[in-house]
Amino acid sequence: MMPRLGQKYKDIKIEVTSKPNAEYQNDDYFALDLPVAPAVMVGEEIVVEGANIAQDKVEKVICRCLGIADPEPEKKGILGRLFGK
Repeated sequence: MMPRLGQKYKDIKIEVTSKPNAEYQNDDYFALDLPVAPAVMVGEEIVVEGANIAQDKVEKVICRCLGIADPEPEKKGILGRLFGK
């Protein structure tokens, strides 16, 4: 998800941090006051923590932070893509 959004919105820097779960569940990590993994942050805003999130929701927050209009929703399913519905 993040590499696609990074290509689409060139004005943002995407940083992905991946560590073993044990590193996220210790006192040193909690002292950093970072969100519970898995998490997505846009700027200083925590979009979601402790759960997964859909790409369209992250994209809306990115657009809001960049001050641009929300993206058009993607067409779902094969019939939607074929017939534009």
